[in-house]
Amino acid sequence: MGYFSRSSAILSIFSFLVFSASLGISSSARDDFVQCLSLQQPSIPVPIYTPNTTNYTTLFRSSARNLRYLSNTSLTPEVIITPTHESHVQAAVICCKKHGLDLKVRSGGHDVEGLSYASDKPFVIVDLVDYRNVTVDLKDNTAWVQAGASLGEVYYRIGEKSKTLGFPAGFCPTVGVGGHISGGGFGALVRKYGLASDQVIDAYIVTVDGKILNKETMGEDLFWAIRGGGASSFGVILSWKIKLVPVPPIVTVATVDRTLEQGATGLVHKWQYIADKLDADLYMAPTFTVVNSSRQGEKTVQAQFSFLFLGGVDKLLQIMEANFPELGLKRNDTMEMSWVESHVYFYRRGSPLELLLDRDPIMKSFLKVKSDYVKEPISEAGLEEIWKRYIEGDAPAMLFTPFGGRMNEISEFALPYPHRAGNIYNIMYVSNWLQESESEKQLDWLRKFYSFMGQYVSKFPRSAYLNYKDLDLGVNNNQDGISGYLNAKIWGTKYFKLNFERLVLVKTTVDPENFFKNKQSIPSITS
Repeated sequence: MGYFSRSSAILSIFSFLVFSASLGISSSARDDFVQCLSLQQPSIPVPIYTPNTTNYTTLFRSSARNLRYLSNTSLTPEVIITPTHESHVQAAVICCKKHGLDLKVRSGGHDVEGLSYASDKPFVIVDLVDYRNVTVDLKDNTAWVQAGASLGEVYYRIGEKSKTLGFPAGFCPTVGVGGHISGGGFGALVRKYGLASDQVIDAYIVTVDGKILNKETMGEDLFWAIRGGGASSFGVILSWKIKLVPVPPIVTVATVDRTLEQGATGLVHKWQYIADKLDADLYMAPTFTVVNSSRQGEKTVQAQFSFLFLGGVDKLLQIMEANFPELGLKRNDTMEMSWVESHVYFYRRGSPLELLLDRDPIMKSFLKVKSDYVKEPISEAGLEEIWKRYIEGDAPAMLFTPFGGRMNEISEFALPYPHRAGNIYNIMYVSNWLQESESEKQLDWLRKFYSFMGQYVSKFPRSAYLNYKDLDLGVNNNQDGISGYLNAKIWGTKYFKLNFERLVLVKTTVDPENFFKNKQSIPSITS
């Protein structure tokens, strides 16, 4: 899942963990499943953790990011498998199918609705934490990335080999590439190079019958579907082959904070008219938080404008003076560094580069996320109304990600991700809290705020981003056939627009019995 952290404001998204109980199948049924794994005769023994295993609870909780899905009443997995070899994944798929167990695959755990580690029926987790090699090939500027690698590990390994190559993906380094790329994946290079999924040139996937396919053997339709359509509906991604993209040896980063009292409304209003039209080398995006006002006892909205420019500070200042002098960007607001170092700057400024290798450096919290796309600039009056309602929230965060550039040049049908030309920016809404007793209040506020925002964002459909998954948009309720299809179309068109129909056809072909399913998986219409 793409998906957070442009600034330290977003680091509060995670906090403390809680206990969850294990309920489910009998120990004999669990033993039958474990025996099935051994009968598959993988080349090396399958690493298995059950509730009786010492490290089981620590492993389960380690990558589960959202405490909403770790309550005392939540089911925990019957078995956790940590593959070190592709045969382990094959065995898990075959044995889950044989024994009627739900299969969840976790690469980083940032699935914000817990679909990679929560289920309402007995389930098994394939946790790819030990399946995360990154092999960079400088001869053809590509890399093979195993699905359990984090974005931070990918960035770090690229930076080890080259100062002039990068990869366009999300800001948060602890996100796993297995899910991030399969949902699209965007970050600070989105205007220059498009999505992470736009860079995929090959992949290995385990299908429902336990076979391993690559681009050539899976065929054009399945290869299209897994690059933006959510690969977990179609199989288990083992690895991606990605194109690496040119970046200069020195990039420029900057942050500028402005409150409402400092003219933030006018600045954001103008930003909407230029952010998607500027030089594609420039990414400039505001993150919004609620802070204490200069007037005692009052709150205000702060907009933090974050910059990544693929070039030196002098050129950046020239561009800003010509296009956005009102913001007042100064040389001392900026820093020059390597592209890989910029990921530490945006995530936790001042930390060593090795932070990118830490898969779980943040505390956890209760969390809800929603998303929108904006096609027409919001008026200043509209922004002022937004701020009035936004200030009522308890420490919310809102991120605007500008598009344009390369995103305008790629057809909405090229991949399942359709939100290309015509979208000025994406909005991510975040609410997070520390106590379970606050859940109803927090969820109610965010849902009301999202409803209010409907007048300002895309319509027919009101679009959403798959990597910011939102079960409020609708769920499958484990319905099959036509009923499941009609139910899924409600949220499917929001994520995929007209591409939803093609995804259903691919799903029906490759997984007709709908084995790979969750509350928002692509349905098979034959099952």
